[in-house]
Amino acid sequence: MVFSYGRVFTAACALMGTAAAVTPLEVNGKDFVNSKTGDRFQIIGVDYQPGGQSAFTSKKDPLSQPAACYRDAALMQRLGVNTIRVYNLEPSLDHDECASIFNAAGIYMILDVNSPYSTGSLNRAKPWTSYNSGYYEQVFGVIEAFKSFDNVLGFFAGNEVINEDAVYSTPAYVRAVVRDMKEYIAKQADRSIPVGYSAADIRDILMDTATYFECNLKNSTSSRADFFGLNSYSWCGDASYKSSGYDVLTEDFSNATLPVFFSEYGCNEVKPRTFTEVQALYGEDMTQAFSGGLVYEWTEEDNKYGLVNVNNTDTITTLIDYDNLQKQFNKIDMDRIQSSNKSQTSIDPPTCAASLITSGDFYNSWDLPATPSKVSDYIKNGLPDANKGKVVTVSSTAIPQKVYDYTGKEITGVSYKVLAGDETAGPGSSSNSSSTTSSSSGSSSTTSNPASMNNAPMALGGVASIFMLVASLL
Repeated sequence: MVFSYGRVFTAACALMGTAAAVTPLEVNGKDFVNSKTGDRFQIIGVDYQPGGQSAFTSKKDPLSQPAACYRDAALMQRLGVNTIRVYNLEPSLDHDECASIFNAAGIYMILDVNSPYSTGSLNRAKPWTSYNSGYYEQVFGVIEAFKSFDNVLGFFAGNEVINEDAVYSTPAYVRAVVRDMKEYIAKQADRSIPVGYSAADIRDILMDTATYFECNLKNSTSSRADFFGLNSYSWCGDASYKSSGYDVLTEDFSNATLPVFFSEYGCNEVKPRTFTEVQALYGEDMTQAFSGGLVYEWTEEDNKYGLVNVNNTDTITTLIDYDNLQKQFNKIDMDRIQSSNKSQTSIDPPTCAASLITSGDFYNSWDLPATPSKVSDYIKNGLPDANKGKVVTVSSTAIPQKVYDYTGKEITGVSYKVLAGDETAGPGSSSNSSSTTSSSSGSSSTTSNPASMNNAPMALGGVASIFMLVASLL
């Protein structure tokens, strides 16, 4: 074989371009921003919990099934998704391949640390009974499993814990969980990972809830949330900016001092969903107050909110809601929503005070419970025997499952693509295109693998990988 410097240089450049996928995001004022470029990041996402809680109780969770993750990441790239929210994670399971798949796909993850198990979440009716070391084995276990992945945008410390069934002091316990998680991350992780809370859209207490987590507590600055999620389903069918109450939400959160986004949206009272709220959410009015949102939800379950239907392990159908959402995502002005705005990042939070709380029924004290002594040991020394996640090699590939659209026609050419360094998925960012043919056509076509050269792993990069590549070509 004749040695060619040109061939080596071309191959080396291809390899170096796949050494990394996403850049970690950070919070700056009321925006998520790219930690390298400073560009603003808007969440264009979906909520991801295939199988619901039943999958978790069978010792599986959404990020422990690599074959499904490859398939779903490919279809999400095609849809234009840049973020997923994942519920119900089991820390003892192996999540390395799935987390690496979404990382290399340019898709960020927001992860809930609570689980359906009795010791896996706070008891909103008696939070003092569940605020203990057993609970934190779940919470810190999730952090350990995912802290090494750059595409972890953040962790949710709780989801709709504060509602009509919660006791008066519940907000203090949830804010204490935020504090303990942030202090654990500061001690045990290599980078700062944001921690926030996901609230129900209960208008009577919504702004008090946001204020409770947003304000700055002088003797416990680490207890302040880094972001605030809102589960809102007020835009149904042929609604409008005003009839849905989106105008009120925008006004309410216009002066927020942390990123606020819809952690769930997509009312299904009218079917099929047309997702016209997407244009409002990413329009000029709302992007000054919100950092995007996550559509509920990816797979079709009993509640009929799905974008795709998993028929079996070999076939999957994209529903009409998937097509409708894709059309709306493709209309988003990406240049505008990614442009930085200094007025968004140069704001300071208010100081916590009882006068900030407007409802007499909402907790107006920030006397947080003390961290249990064993939990303090975990924060200082790390969770013992934790399952520590690590990035693994993944490759671009044509997915083996057959994909059909809602009319029954097969969609061919659906492939999972490893993105180049620092590239993020999103509307129009992926070349993962497909053609729709009759259902009798052949299986999905194969594609070349830009993530490897002579089977060199995607995670390799820099000078060392170039020398390895040269050696393989001699």
